[in-house]
Amino acid sequence: MRPSRSSRARLAALLTAAAALLLTLGATPAQAADTPLRDLAAAKGKVMGTAVTGSKLTGAYGDIAGREFNALTPGNAMKWGSVEPTRGNFNWAEADQIVAFAEAHGQQVRGHTLVWHSQNPSWLTNGSWTPAELSGLMNDHIATEVGRYKGRLATWDVVNEPFNEDGAYRQTLWYNGLGADYIAQALTAARAADPSAKLYINDYNVEGVNAKSTALYNLVRSLKERGVPIDGVGLQAHLILGQVPSTMQQNIQRFADLGVDVAITELDIRMQLPSDSAKLTQQAADYKAVMNACLAVSRCVGVTVWGFTDSDSWIPSTFPGQGAATPYDENYAPKPAYAAIAESLGGGTTTPPPTDACTATYSVTSQWNTGFTGQVRISCSGAALSSWKVSWAYGAGQQLTQAWNATCTQSGATVTCSNASYNGTVPDGGSVTFGFNGSWSGSNPVPTVTLG
Repeated sequence: MRPSRSSRARLAALLTAAAALLLTLGATPAQAADTPLRDLAAAKGKVMGTAVTGSKLTGAYGDIAGREFNALTPGNAMKWGSVEPTRGNFNWAEADQIVAFAEAHGQQVRGHTLVWHSQNPSWLTNGSWTPAELSGLMNDHIATEVGRYKGRLATWDVVNEPFNEDGAYRQTLWYNGLGADYIAQALTAARAADPSAKLYINDYNVEGVNAKSTALYNLVRSLKERGVPIDGVGLQAHLILGQVPSTMQQNIQRFADLGVDVAITELDIRMQLPSDSAKLTQQAADYKAVMNACLAVSRCVGVTVWGFTDSDSWIPSTFPGQGAATPYDENYAPKPAYAAIAESLGGGTTTPPPTDACTATYSVTSQWNTGFTGQVRISCSGAALSSWKVSWAYGAGQQLTQAWNATCTQSGATVTCSNASYNGTVPDGGSVTFGFNGSWSGSNPVPTVTLG
């Protein structure tokens, strides 16, 4: 639903791209998954989509869009202002281009969007329409656009953003002119134009349970009870770093329980610039949390990112000082978020961490005739961790008796310790420490600790 930002120049220094490769989840260099995201998602019966700009579907941008995703959403090309800038004069060039690209690459297309309060042509928004005229305009537009792609598009965002934050209907051209039933009318018209397409209502800030999502829930329930065609709800998920709603899975499930599908339709997770490894690690965790919430509900059909590269993101122009919201950087290097998506889908994307990036150091802080207290400090420089695990083998029969700030187990001589729920993050330039008590007899040599 958001306007895409103009593309930036891609001829950045190679060293910048190389450095970006090192800012990865768990301090590991990111690389493209051995198995593309689209194949990992398909294996789980899910869609992994991206919004795209048609003019960019060549070169590296086109290669990634075709290889990694099994669904495309036109970022702007199917909005009313794009396809009918003046009344009766249509421009389908970019929309046709995206649909053709998708068909050539075995991808679904999500039509976006038919009835919205924004990005409408001035002739429509500045007109003085009677309710009958406005109703006719909406019906004709839906019949024309949906009809053009009948049988070729899997899904349509029929109505976009109908609610205010408090759950009241947004005051728009459509609501003010036709009342709340403009939504049912639009859905009915879309079904008539293409009976095979799945029809959605799409909105933002409805990812968790709140007043706005509850208003959407009540609307969908009412539409179902009335027999109005409604197949799904789209949760846009334009999120802020560290603010994935804790009730997201619960919210997805309650919509699914109404008998409709749910899709995450416009996922991006923005941060205050500049980005750093700690922020990118948190972003990766956030992307994984969203993916996992969808994967946990059978009727969540999949996730679409709102642009896969920071060079094609709407965020910097809309939220000055913020950005880096997508899974790829501006040079098309995969970020930790990409690795997190792949891992949530069951793929492997990482290689062993560089030995000088994050280290674990074992020390004995006190010792007495039969026991000792020790600690391990995990430190990072030039990388960061979102979780950690360390292990070592005792060489003189020592036994761990107690641990704190970590979960530790011992099997024979081997001790394995992993982070507690509150201290898994180790930022670039930071450290965490955990401690333990143990017993010894004869000698207590310091073991070699392995991180990872």
